[in-house]
Amino acid sequence: MALRTLHQRRPWQGRRVLLGVTGGVAAYKSVQLARDLTRLGAQVDTVLTAGARRFVRPLSFQAVTGREVFTDLWSGSGPARHIALGREAEVVVVAPATANFLARAAAGQADDLLTTILLVTRAPVLLCPAMNEAMFLHPQTQENLARLRARPGYEILGPAWGPLGFGEETGLGRMTEPDEIEAYVGRALGRQAVWEGRQVLVTAGPTREPLDPVRFLSNRSSGRMGFALAGAAWRRGAEVTLVTGPSALPDPPGLTVRRVETGEEMQAAVLEKAAQADVFVFAAAVADFRPEERGTAKKARSREGEAWEVRLRPTEDIAKATLPLRKDGAVALGFALETDDLLERARRKIHEKGFHLIAANNPLERGAGFDVETNRVTVLDRRGGVEEWPLLSKDEVAERLLDRIAEWF
Repeated sequence: MALRTLHQRRPWQGRRVLLGVTGGVAAYKSVQLARDLTRLGAQVDTVLTAGARRFVRPLSFQAVTGREVFTDLWSGSGPARHIALGREAEVVVVAPATANFLARAAAGQADDLLTTILLVTRAPVLLCPAMNEAMFLHPQTQENLARLRARPGYEILGPAWGPLGFGEETGLGRMTEPDEIEAYVGRALGRQAVWEGRQVLVTAGPTREPLDPVRFLSNRSSGRMGFALAGAAWRRGAEVTLVTGPSALPDPPGLTVRRVETGEEMQAAVLEKAAQADVFVFAAAVADFRPEERGTAKKARSREGEAWEVRLRPTEDIAKATLPLRKDGAVALGFALETDDLLERARRKIHEKGFHLIAANNPLERGAGFDVETNRVTVLDRRGGVEEWPLLSKDEVAERLLDRIAEWF
């Protein structure tokens, strides 16, 4: 899993997550899952089956969650413990979910604490299968999965293709990675009726305009702000298409991701989806200029130090190009990154590009520039409203901007 900075944030913060762990070798990953969910702000109650305790110990989960770990349906920790855990959970995730557990869950058995909780809870249930490929592909396992998928509120995540247990090489049966499970837990917790099914189109990252086969013009955008907005919209229940220029960030789970290089490629990808979009988020730092001529071979450096003169021409404005295609009621959010006359230029962009909202920021301000995890924006709207926000994480900026977008629905 890539290194990530986790902090308490919506929609995990303060929410109750029940993590069930069953007896598969992938149970070691569940310690990381419990830790990360806790760092995101969730209160994680862990239930270990008898099989899980052969691979991991309750103390490991208690150490990373700071909460009691439950193992026994007949424990003396409180009357009707399974009832309380099932009712208090806002989402139940079972990772790993073995073939044996899936069979018992599909049959509606209640022969241990975890299966009993499944019969009590009315929260969304995420099941993450992990097993040998032959066991996963067996018709009986597939029948059990089909029955579980048909239950309201149940979702199956994975399994993934990749390395399995020692001596098994690679195959289909690897547990979904913790960071992807965390994202789906966030979607289960974050769904909002007003966002359900809405088509959201987001641009992110820089573009690269080639000078020759090895050189290009670009900027320092990392794509973090656009990726944060795309992920937050998806967690709220939207169907999200993310069109991104070159970025080191991994594709967010659940989204349709289109990776492009040039502004021209980004515009083509955006226009392809523009007529269906209910929400536009123009967060990409598209190059304002491109070389008038692109060399077909690498330009050699002159030994005499001769200058290389390059003529630039403006690129097309992607947001403006969507104006004729936007359907009635579509809401558009733009960004204005300026070093001078920030608010004046932002106001002009609202009217020129048909934005409902625009987030303006100065990249020279500490903590609000490129390739950092924070931002400080001033939000303007087409009605004349102006809000100055403090320095926030880009994740929280994304959540607040989506709150503002929803006011225009």
